[in-house]
Amino acid sequence: PLFRSDSWPCDPDNTVIAHFPDRNEICSYGSGYGGNSLLGKKCLALRIASTLAYKEGWLAEHMLILGVTNPQGEKKYFAAAFPSACGKTNLAMMRPTLPGWTVECVGDDIAWMRIDSSGVLRAINPESGFFGVAPGTSKWTNPYCMNSIRKNTIFTNVASTSENGKTGIFWEGLEDEVDIENENIRIASWDGKRWDTTSDFVAAHKNSRFCTPASQLEIIDPAWEDPEGVPISAILFGGRRPTTVPLVYEALDWNHGVFVGASMRSMATAASIEGTMTTRPVHDPFAMKPFFGYSFGNYLRHWLGMQDRPGVKLPKIFHVNWFRTEKRRAPHAEEMKEVFLWPGFGENSRVLEWIFK
Repeated sequence: PLFRSDSWPCDPDNTVIAHFPDRNEICSYGSGYGGNSLLGKKCLALRIASTLAYKEGWLAEHMLILGVTNPQGEKKYFAAAFPSACGKTNLAMMRPTLPGWTVECVGDDIAWMRIDSSGVLRAINPESGFFGVAPGTSKWTNPYCMNSIRKNTIFTNVASTSENGKTGIFWEGLEDEVDIENENIRIASWDGKRWDTTSDFVAAHKNSRFCTPASQLEIIDPAWEDPEGVPISAILFGGRRPTTVPLVYEALDWNHGVFVGASMRSMATAASIEGTMTTRPVHDPFAMKPFFGYSFGNYLRHWLGMQDRPGVKLPKIFHVNWFRTEKRRAPHAEEMKEVFLWPGFGENSRVLEWIFK
């Protein structure tokens, strides 16, 4: 039925998500959020894996992995750590606006990285699919992603539509695909309420998600399942910073790069607990604050110690910020409005070009 009275099998007053690194065990109860209930994702692939990585000398990180190829056919791989809902999936699946440049996706969320026998940092994506934020995803922001979720996909906490017996889905950002002004289309919000354009609540939960196989992505990198991993030439840190932080800068050396990652801050989003608590930037070191499986002090020592490996050839480190804003007044408008200074999305290929060179 379109308007359901039942709810997810959650017990929010008694939610427990516990990890036991000494036994490599996870206990999760009462949470319907995929990051907590799909235990192979954040719980295993980051929290438990980060403790294993610390013990065994590798890294388990909240990072996307993408391959960038220039017009001359030279290819380099980058890893990037952004907090959840800060554009990892859009960057990993970018359609570059620069002529002749291509981007291929190895993974959009988690990277396991080790130093190989030649001293090169190599990364694999331990996941077999994508678990992306739905609101804001559209043909304009991420056309490759939209093509990949048209089959074999699970949607959670999105709105549902009904027209002449046919059902569908909707979230904020799909206005060009779903005629929400059509009186024949009935829309139920994520929690079962009748929704239309005059409603004072959102149709899809701000942290609603899609879960789809990576193999369906048309720009999946040929080496995405290579057990040897791909060689990482650059590591990017970033987040939502409306002021102060520039579009891109390069760390002076590995120590400085670790400092850049450790001092990361970002505006809170719906994917974080702070998203309903503050409108100020919050600290999120390495985009790993929700996912550290052991002491942050030991985590920093582990990162700093990578440069002491014999013959190591570590990648350069950069910081990016697509979200700088300023207040502007539109023509004939009375009120000032916050607008982004950088167009983002495919134009971010210009930043990748600078890092590539």
